[in-house]
Amino acid sequence: MRFLLLLLTVFLLNCEDKQSSKKSTSVVKDSIETVSKQQKDSLAKKIKAFEVLDEKNAMEFFLRYEKENKENKVRITTSFGEIEIELFEETKYHRANFIFLTKQHYFNNSQFYRVVPNFVIQAGNSDNPEIAERRNKIGRYLLPKDTKKGFVHDRGVLSMPSSEIENPHKMASPYEFFIVVQQGGSHHLDGDYTVFGRVTKGMEVADKIAAQETDNREWPLHNIYIEKVEIIE
Repeated sequence: MRFLLLLLTVFLLNCEDKQSSKKSTSVVKDSIETVSKQQKDSLAKKIKAFEVLDEKNAMEFFLRYEKENKENKVRITTSFGEIEIELFEETKYHRANFIFLTKQHYFNNSQFYRVVPNFVIQAGNSDNPEIAERRNKIGRYLLPKDTKKGFVHDRGVLSMPSSEIENPHKMASPYEFFIVVQQGGSHHLDGDYTVFGRVTKGMEVADKIAAQETDNREWPLHNIYIEKVEIIE
């Protein structure tokens, strides 16, 4: 009789251990699923491109963006060849804006739409409605001038023109940029426009573009396309 009671006790203890093990496994599984869901939610937030930018949220957005996107070298492929650019870390909002637009493929198939020999070549716009549509999807915003970092308009620098909309502080148009091709630089622009990068390779391509014939609005007679802009580092 005692032997039977002993066997029954052992059997019941084994059953409890198995149930406990099942509960433990279930808890671990639930925890893993919870973590996985959190990771998915976090990833979903990152995948979400961005809120439509405007004057109220753009600066806060780029303050966050520049901390998480540290790339500063890009390659501009044009119909005349490639131009490589280094973006300055000191002008963080302008660097972040250019990297952001590059990752959104904004510049692809836009144009060098203003060419002034021995002065500047200006790009980032187009008469193609698709470019205007891209701007609408990204948003309407301006960037403040950032002219006190010590950069000047030497030959080969990348700078940002002010908006077509008149504004007293010459806020910059974020979708456009120009490269100085003038020998000796264009220092009369210093203080009014933000220098935020420089050409590291392909200045001869910029000079070819600057030599193209234009109409009386300084628009090239033959379209000069930016085939793509890509991050190289």
